[in-house]
Amino acid sequence: MTSDPFQNAYLGSLVADAVAMPVHWYYDREALLAEYGEITGYLAPKNPHSGSILWRSQYSATNEKGEILHDQAVYWGQRGIHYHQFLKAGENTLNFQLASKLVRLCEKAGGYDPDEWLACYIDFMLTPGKHRDTYLEEYHRGFFTKYAMGKPPRKCAIQDEHIGGLAQVPALCFILRDADLPELRAAVKEHVGLTHAHANVLRAADTLARLLFRIREGLSVHEAIQREAGDWLSGTKAEGWTRQPDTHVIGERFSPACYIAESMPASLYLVWKYHHDFAAGILANAMVGGDNCHRGAVVGSLLGAANGVPEKWFENKVI
Repeated sequence: MTSDPFQNAYLGSLVADAVAMPVHWYYDREALLAEYGEITGYLAPKNPHSGSILWRSQYSATNEKGEILHDQAVYWGQRGIHYHQFLKAGENTLNFQLASKLVRLCEKAGGYDPDEWLACYIDFMLTPGKHRDTYLEEYHRGFFTKYAMGKPPRKCAIQDEHIGGLAQVPALCFILRDADLPELRAAVKEHVGLTHAHANVLRAADTLARLLFRIREGLSVHEAIQREAGDWLSGTKAEGWTRQPDTHVIGERFSPACYIAESMPASLYLVWKYHHDFAAGILANAMVGGDNCHRGAVVGSLLGAANGVPEKWFENKVI
């Protein structure tokens, strides 16, 4: 366990994603339990995924500049395919693999440069074999559709309103750990805006950066949420909901789906409830299903920053 809250935030986001990966996008909680049992650590994904709707998704590359599916294209349109079928237990989904790629790029380059990142991102996505993930979020498909049409990389963001847009925020906070808050907020807005042009995703990214910064300053999780995230979640209401099952709060009060208007407060609720327990928080996040991997960017990073990430989570973690 490191003593740097920003490093713990980044590592915590990776752990939360990897724990949720096998049960990503299960909306039937009974099926989740029947197929995986109670999640207590890293598991490999299984085919078939009883709740998969990958058969309803389509992506056809405009030309070779938009070809990002490569050998995974054959699985799109098939029923029962697990979104992450070729990943190993403890491995990260694509968006968090990209977060790690960002960290390695900036460590090698000695700093963050958005245009260097875009060049790295484009090369990574267009090169076959760089990752083994079957599902590519809408923002990747939209970005490379524009890129294939000749748009410059800085003009390829789309109006994507999903919480997956926050996956690289903890990584960027770790990279820019010496920045002051205004510098950090500006960099986060610019970075997320390279791929996500939706105002609510940018607002959520800014909120996450501010929360991480305040926790590093010494605020408790509850204090930070009350100070910086009141427009997303009422602390008073969240405290009252903690006596209810998580599957009720995230299922009845908030959708377990990916849209930021619901997924951001759902994530913050889990952080509020499990504010002193990293493991309990990320496991609860996995077990409520839905877009649990991408909620992990918020749940894992904030609980990691506040509590650290126990060493046991790195014993079988694929980094």
